[in-house]
Amino acid sequence: MTNADVRESTMPPLEFVGVDMAQQAFEWAVHGVRGTHSARNDESGFEALREALQDRRIGLIVIEATGGLERALAGFLLRHGLPVAVVNPRVAREFARSMGHLAKTDAIDAVALAHLAQTLAAKADQAGVRLTPPSAEVELLQAMVARRVQLLGMRTAEKNRLGGVVRVLSKSIAAVIKTLDKEIARLDRDIDAHLEQHFTDQAQRFDAIKGLGLTTCAAVLAFMPELGTISGARAAKLAGLAPLNNDSGKERGKRHIWGGRSIVRSALHMATLSAVRFNPVIKTFYDRLLAAGKPKKVALTACSHKLLRILNAMARTGQPWNESFHAITP
Repeated sequence: MTNADVRESTMPPLEFVGVDMAQQAFEWAVHGVRGTHSARNDESGFEALREALQDRRIGLIVIEATGGLERALAGFLLRHGLPVAVVNPRVAREFARSMGHLAKTDAIDAVALAHLAQTLAAKADQAGVRLTPPSAEVELLQAMVARRVQLLGMRTAEKNRLGGVVRVLSKSIAAVIKTLDKEIARLDRDIDAHLEQHFTDQAQRFDAIKGLGLTTCAAVLAFMPELGTISGARAAKLAGLAPLNNDSGKERGKRHIWGGRSIVRSALHMATLSAVRFNPVIKTFYDRLLAAGKPKKVALTACSHKLLRILNAMARTGQPWNESFHAITP
């Protein structure tokens, strides 16, 4: 037995924590320890959790993504050197069901997430498990891009209410839409200025691609900070653009994309709608897929996939857009 083995045997065992977030509070549990604990979703609650864990040897803390409510706690724990993973709610729910947790409460979810933490920590391939804290520049860009998405959703909802309403209400809705337009325009200016100040080279390279505007550049740079450090296949999976197998025995089901970072996927989809018209590389690829009998939706998804792999390659090499090179890139 080596000295390292002796030290390992005398250390307390690793413990795994699950955290279920809500607007006002969060529930947390330690795997294998009976009972759960509740704390306020603010700095005082974060500090209470940290103090409760400080004498424990933490292997992993799993937090369920909850519309951005998890970001403050995740950042706090990372700053204090604790290992954190943020998981998709659908993944968390399916894991809970597979473990027999058919009912759903905050306490049950926290217990299931603690069990999921132990399972994720035991994976042989740890790629993408632990959350890497973003830089302050990336974190601010994420907040601005997420806010822009919220404002666009609000504007769409107001526009959908215009049909068939009485005149007095239409004036009210129009006034709200006008206000939202101004806020979106102001936020666009702030995002452009932030890109110019902190992401100049990368944004200029990406913006040179026909069909890819600064809005898409901002979404990709904010929510895919791993670009250039991971494989193209990994990037596609993170964005939810990798077709996943659905096979069983001799049956070969249709491949579907699933999960991933919806903000990135949506931004790339909108860029692809433009790129298949104006970008010669993507247009040629799109036309070839249609000629091969692929449905338009499948072809568009494949083009988004290709566009993301190109962005990943450009981020890795630092090279500008090269139409002749990317035309032959699969």
